[in-house]
Amino acid sequence: MQIYRHFEHLPAAGQGASIAIGNFDGVHRGHQALLARAKAEGAKIGAKLGALVFEPHPQEFFRPDAPRFRLTPFRAKARLLEHYGTDILYALHFDRAIALLTAEEFVVKVLVEGLRVRHIVVGSDFQFGKGRTGDTQLLKALGSQHGYTVTVFEPVGAGSEHKISSTRIREALREGKPEEAARLLGHWWTVEGRVEPGDKRGRTLGFPTANVSLEGTLEPALGIYAVRAEVGGHRYGGAANYGRRPTFDKKDVLLEVHIFDFNADIYGQQIVVEFLAYLRPEVKFATIEELTVQIAADCEEAKSVLARTPDAAPPL
Repeated sequence: MQIYRHFEHLPAAGQGASIAIGNFDGVHRGHQALLARAKAEGAKIGAKLGALVFEPHPQEFFRPDAPRFRLTPFRAKARLLEHYGTDILYALHFDRAIALLTAEEFVVKVLVEGLRVRHIVVGSDFQFGKGRTGDTQLLKALGSQHGYTVTVFEPVGAGSEHKISSTRIREALREGKPEEAARLLGHWWTVEGRVEPGDKRGRTLGFPTANVSLEGTLEPALGIYAVRAEVGGHRYGGAANYGRRPTFDKKDVLLEVHIFDFNADIYGQQIVVEFLAYLRPEVKFATIEELTVQIAADCEEAKSVLARTPDAAPPL
């Protein structure tokens, strides 16, 4: 997948795509359907599949002090978009200049003169431009003037839910329901980051951990999870604690992953962690011995979960 961080002076290979436009936070089943439609429309005209996103997320630009909400920071989002068949990712820097473009200026400068789009697929609630004054009707009208076509895609639902949304997925994760989040995502929710040095307390307890900061990522329910971890191109089962480690009176929130049957030095390496099941909330133990016994029990429960959990996410 080719990634462009700008829209001016693109090479010919980076232009003329059939593009899906959206935030794609989580790259959930609704996003996947949008991408599939853009790919199908592109196949009719011999165009590559492109995805247009903004970095930082516009909400982060307009509300920099808001609580963390992102399901997929850029690296994870790009990995998922490539997995689902995207040929070109336009990750345009969202700044004041972009925010001030009127809807028509956005179409002409970015989509037409910059990307030279041939087809655009957007959701029915798509709005764009300064003050969100542009909508699908305007996008179509401008397309007839500038030589691109538009498909307006209806929301993808799930059961009683009219629309699969990133908001509902965030709620599920904050409620300690990673299986429900995976059902809506179409893949297990993952986080990733570099393994950081810790206080090595886990190693002294007999359960060494890979410590990862989730800065910029949504905070799921604090507690213990069954997980899968990918590091160095290999996948392993594990148990993870996401929380403040109350037994040791810590206040910062950290993800600590104990990888089963693994003892390599991975400090500084990138790790990807899939959240499979929520086992229990955090508890402050009276003694280290009580904590150690509970960690052993958590690991056994996590192994049981792993044994019955397929690689694929639960179906809708």
